[in-house]
Amino acid sequence: EDGLKPVQRRILHSMKEMHDARYHKVANIIGNTMQFHPHGDAAIGDALVNLGQKDLLIDTQGNWGDIRTGDRSAAPRYIEARLSEFALEVSFNKPTTKTQLSYDGRKDEPISLPMKFPLLLAQGAEGIAVGLSTKILPHNFIELLKACISILNDKPFKILPDFQTGGLVDVSQYNQGKRGGRVRIRSHIDILDKHTLKISTIPYSTTTTSLIDSIVKANNAGKLKIKSIEDNTAEKIEIIINLVKGVSPDVTIDALYSFTNCEISVSPNCCVINDNKPEFISVNELLKISTHNTLEYLKLELNYKLSVLKEKWHLLCLEKIFIENKIYRDIEDCDTWDLIIETILFKLKPFINLLERKITIEDVTRLTEIKIKKITKYDKLKQKNNIKNIEEEIDELNNDIKHIVEYTIRYYEHLLKKYGSDKVRKTQISEFDSISVKSVAIANKKLFVNKKEGFLGTKLTKDECVGKCSSIDDIIVFLEDGRYMVTKVSDKKYIGKNIKYIAIWKKNDNHMIYNLVYKDGKTNISYAKRFSVPSLIRDRFYNISQGTDKSKIVYFTANPNSESEIVNIFLNSKSKAKNKVFEYDFKNLNIKNRTSKGNILTKYIVRKITRKSVGESTLGGRRLWVDENIGKINLENRGIYLGSFNSQDKIIIFYKEGNYEVVDFDLSKRFKMSDIFIVEKFNANKIYTILYKDGKTKQYFIKRLKIETLLTDKKFNLISETRGSKCKLISNYDNLMVSYNYKLKNNEKVSKDINVKNFIDVKGYKSIGKRLDNKLHMSGFKFKEIITENDPNVEVPDNDQVQDNDNNELTLF
Repeated sequence: EDGLKPVQRRILHSMKEMHDARYHKVANIIGNTMQFHPHGDAAIGDALVNLGQKDLLIDTQGNWGDIRTGDRSAAPRYIEARLSEFALEVSFNKPTTKTQLSYDGRKDEPISLPMKFPLLLAQGAEGIAVGLSTKILPHNFIELLKACISILNDKPFKILPDFQTGGLVDVSQYNQGKRGGRVRIRSHIDILDKHTLKISTIPYSTTTTSLIDSIVKANNAGKLKIKSIEDNTAEKIEIIINLVKGVSPDVTIDALYSFTNCEISVSPNCCVINDNKPEFISVNELLKISTHNTLEYLKLELNYKLSVLKEKWHLLCLEKIFIENKIYRDIEDCDTWDLIIETILFKLKPFINLLERKITIEDVTRLTEIKIKKITKYDKLKQKNNIKNIEEEIDELNNDIKHIVEYTIRYYEHLLKKYGSDKVRKTQISEFDSISVKSVAIANKKLFVNKKEGFLGTKLTKDECVGKCSSIDDIIVFLEDGRYMVTKVSDKKYIGKNIKYIAIWKKNDNHMIYNLVYKDGKTNISYAKRFSVPSLIRDRFYNISQGTDKSKIVYFTANPNSESEIVNIFLNSKSKAKNKVFEYDFKNLNIKNRTSKGNILTKYIVRKITRKSVGESTLGGRRLWVDENIGKINLENRGIYLGSFNSQDKIIIFYKEGNYEVVDFDLSKRFKMSDIFIVEKFNANKIYTILYKDGKTKQYFIKRLKIETLLTDKKFNLISETRGSKCKLISNYDNLMVSYNYKLKNNEKVSKDINVKNFIDVKGYKSIGKRLDNKLHMSGFKFKEIITENDPNVEVPDNDQVQDNDNNELTLF
């Protein structure tokens, strides 16, 4: 019920016994806890350090280790601890706590602490037993309390994991923490420059030491290429990775996520003991149970306070009756104790209806113990006010009990306000891309082939070199007789004699088009065909021809971007054809399935075929998107559409720091979207408008420009380089208006609109731009697109010619 393991519960109980608001040596806490826990000091010490590192229930002092680096804490005699203020408020209430005898029967210990907070979900838990295991991930303090309030208000809620080590987490398959779910956790990796990466967070359950070890191991295995690695972790995590010259930092990031502990996968399994039985539930159900328990604990505490106040009210009323009616005088002549009790009871009988319970012998005894001093200095008004105050408190408690749900909500809100200020979420919720291991594997081997004998492999060093490959690549091989196969890279492997073509094969690459002419062995007719090979079963032969004996590939080319081509066909000189040399354009041939027969090229015997020229892409450019969550370019229609890209096309990025960069459309590219104003397909004729503040003059400038530079992977400044200069807005609208506010000398707020096209001409990217009027307190800058009626692609609203770009400050496209 309290979300604690027995050793944790005993530690907290022991610390509550010792609590005097001062720090205690951990060695003393361990010794005191051994009165309740039978498994020795090591188990208690480890559990205590683990609780202290959670930074929730225990206030620590000294070197308690570091969960980020894996450093152990100092010895128990050197470190100190005490219960935190939060623990004292939510974990203890002696009158409502059920106890049992300790293992040796000498002491009482709590069966369960009255925990008025979802501690199990806040701290997380991991454990294993015979046939059972549990793995509950930690959640955010603030989000848990807000979710508890939502439960009490009967509103929907959602809770997601949050880790002390920070990082990125993909919870798309979390499944409320139930069995079968999965959570992917990544380090935050930044590109400092082309040769340097920085890791600033680590995944949950890893340390900087284990992370670095996994990177070194992957590098030694040839899966990465790094020059050196430095651990500069101090107050913040900082691991610097220096790359080998020529290695792409984007590809390296993907490789780090694929081959190292920079990304881990955790399978939650929420198994808890409920009603003394193990039960598999979701974290949502667990939070509902915790919220209900908190409500019941608060109700118990209120009822206990109510009973105490009612008893106090009863005694004060009896005291008032006893003194004000001078009943104490009637017992002066009583000779025996029994007669005194009997006399007082008799005298109190007329006032019984004024009380809420019967008068007991203990009540009468207490009246006889009232001192003469109190009777002689008795103050009626003071007594009346005391009773009245208690009655008000009773009414308030009755109201809280009656409206226990609202009271519990106020309790949670109090915890939020008092303890939630420094409990912000540390882990960023994100959605990860699926990284193909083959796409990021380092090509650390060379592939060789003996085409005549039909052997291929990485150890045939005396034969023809095909190119670089990785140990996990697939190879596609076409034989001269029309058979082909996909196989894994190996040291040495026999495929078949007379290899026509061999290359690295990428699955589901529909843009790789093979242009082919083959001669049918039965009819001697030559067929032309165009096809792709997006998927195959490994190590199985397929046939590109009709499968007849003596069929032969006459001409073969592989075209990565579905290029067509024009070829010259030379027929046998003995053929009866009128034109023994003619051209054939593959552009006129449709791309079909690999099993298609093809179109008849000629019925005569072909002597040779040569390429005349390469044509354009038949399938058109690759349609690219950028995922605004992870900043990764993709082909899967995920995110915002960039456009259709041919091999020569580029991407342009405008950064918030006031510069731009032109890059190739490499699918391994990864952009940090929080630092970007605009990312789109590069168009040299496009006009961009920039508004910036000059750091030296503190004045605002506008400039319009076209991108003149074609150099890739280099940033060019668009604004003043003086300190304090800041880029405010960037827009790709052709025609726009800038709108801003300023104040007059009488403090009146005024708005102003400027047509940018009329205000300044298009100039070079190095130009300073034109200064806006220097007004007081200029603010609220916005770009608004001006839509002209002549624009056939835009529907103009009837009532307004100007369309607001919703501040444009965070516009990506």
